[in-house]
Amino acid sequence: MTITMKHSRHSEDAKAVNPDVMAVADALANVLTDTYRLVLKTHACHWNVVGPMFYPMHQMTEEHYTDMFAAADVVAERIRALGRRASVKPVRMIDGLDPDADLTADEMVRGLLSDHETLSQRLYALVEIAEISGDPVTADLATERAAFHDKAAWMLRATAA
Repeated sequence: MTITMKHSRHSEDAKAVNPDVMAVADALANVLTDTYRLVLKTHACHWNVVGPMFYPMHQMTEEHYTDMFAAADVVAERIRALGRRASVKPVRMIDGLDPDADLTADEMVRGLLSDHETLSQRLYALVEIAEISGDPVTADLATERAAFHDKAAWMLRATAA
């Protein structure tokens, strides 16, 4: 007995560029840029935090930037799997980042918290776009990443309390 499986996304009848794929890839590109931006910001906090919160912040930020750096590769590879070019928007990556800012640990926590919440919301929107576009793989990826950012936000919120 032979079983033939045919997936519509990869069928011979599929068009070369599906407009839904463009919307998903564009949303993924925004997530990629925001992820790299948050990696840079988190790394800067990791290096520069001082005071009584040094050790727990140093440890937490290392866990976060390590995870996000690996995730950026997964997001970029998904963009490529959709047939689009993976790229980031450098201007948006550095927008609002001040390398000379002398922030307190509490200010760092609140800034990172805000960024994780923003990225989480962007990922929830990506889940919707992917589901509407019939792309469960991207929807799953975005759901997993949103869960990471929700947990990071929770940890930062608890730290700031």
